Amino acid sequence: MAKAKASGIEIEYETYGDRPGRPLLLIMGLGGQLNTWSEEILHQLVEEGHRVIVFDNRDTGLSSKMEEAGVPDILGAISALMKGEKLKVPYTLYDMGDDAVGLLDALGIEKAHICGLSMGGAIAQTTAISHPSRLASLILINSATGNPHLPLPKPEIMNFVLVPPVSDRNAYIDHRINLFRMISGSGYPLDEEGLRQIFGRGYDRSYYPEGAGRNLLAIFASGHRRSALPSITAPTLVIHGDEDPLVPVENGRDAAEAIPGAELMIIKGMGHYPPHKGPWPQIVKTIAAHTRKASV
Repeated sequence: MAKAKASGIEIEYETYGDRPGRPLLLIMGLGGQLNTWSEEILHQLVEEGHRVIVFDNRDTGLSSKMEEAGVPDILGAISALMKGEKLKVPYTLYDMGDDAVGLLDALGIEKAHICGLSMGGAIAQTTAISHPSRLASLILINSATGNPHLPLPKPEIMNFVLVPPVSDRNAYIDHRINLFRMISGSGYPLDEEGLRQIFGRGYDRSYYPEGAGRNLLAIFASGHRRSALPSITAPTLVIHGDEDPLVPVENGRDAAEAIPGAELMIIKGMGHYPPHKGPWPQIVKTIAAHTRKASV
């Protein structure tokens, strides 16, 4: 692993594959570190001709922590939003999109295929909006458009997400497993043992719930992007599970409808987080076909 200077901070990153490969930048979702991506999936993407770059978002993993911003007040932010007040936050999703471009600069990559999962997809949207010349293509997986007219996450899931973080390792892993049970779909079994290993590695590498809280504030403060999505010029692939209870499938349809020429792939029985032993082979093949076409 290595560090790069980007946007005035340090970004921890890792690359897979050879330089001649099609550059594919993967952006992980809320609280996910670069090692949340399955090594098996990353190598499959390399075998499909990509040079894959994964990284820790700011306030996550081994990238710079915005400690000077203090402990995030999530409930206070929600209350302010309900009153129609503007949030004061240390950064937004657009700043996190700038981080991604800064990493490409540090790696000497002029254009990349950018793929984001969940919050990572929202960050990828901001990158495509603010830095259109840097995208060879855009791939969105289970990501929200921020459109306020779309269905919200199920209340019981949001209540679970907002539970104060636990510091004990085993309790943390159990909490994450319970969350993933709630957001998985009926079509793919939950790989509980594999997830326990991922969450355990993440905890040992960098347990930092304050950063995830500030990431969540960035989501809240960034508003909706629906009106800006038609400006995206990059060839776009939208992938969404039809049983996603956290980011309902209407978000995927909304993004595909708003972005000119976007291709929509809805996976039956898939929830919010695609299980590593579930639909990923299909997703990898579809991403590869998309990036090949976009690179011609």
